[in-house]
Amino acid sequence: MPLIVAWQGLIDRLERAGRWAGLLPLRWLLAWEYFEAGWTKFTGENWFAGIQQQFPWPFDLLPPALNWQLATWAELLGGVLLFLGLATRPVVVVLMGLTLVATWAVHLPDAWPGLLALHEGYAIRDTGQGNFKLPLLFLVMFLPLLCFGPGRLSLDAWLMARLARSGR
Repeated sequence: MPLIVAWQGLIDRLERAGRWAGLLPLRWLLAWEYFEAGWTKFTGENWFAGIQQQFPWPFDLLPPALNWQLATWAELLGGVLLFLGLATRPVVVVLMGLTLVATWAVHLPDAWPGLLALHEGYAIRDTGQGNFKLPLLFLVMFLPLLCFGPGRLSLDAWLMARLARSGR
């Protein structure tokens, strides 16, 4: 019985700590990855013209320069906002959308004759087409932030607490 009580005490402490900081490493990891991708675009050359026809609707109708700016600033600002935990759920929705577009346009294999052949793209390599493992992992990592929010160590939580105290 003492072992069960000790185990339950440990679980309770972990759950309390998790409410405060459990989502913080996830948020910061995604923030870094997206900010880094945005910074690479911000300081690099626009290569979207070469894949413009691969973008899904309505992005295939936009000029490549506009798509480049939208992706760059979504990643840069989204990374900063995720790091701070500010407007987390809307930012997650935007970054999930951006990730889906990128996966469709860049990361899915050019052709796959069936679902069994699709597994070849479930890899991490620096070749563009056919490596959708990392974007898929990011999409799955976004789900807890979408469902549970950023956690208590965030500006969102601070603002909500402040609003609750002011009676609004």
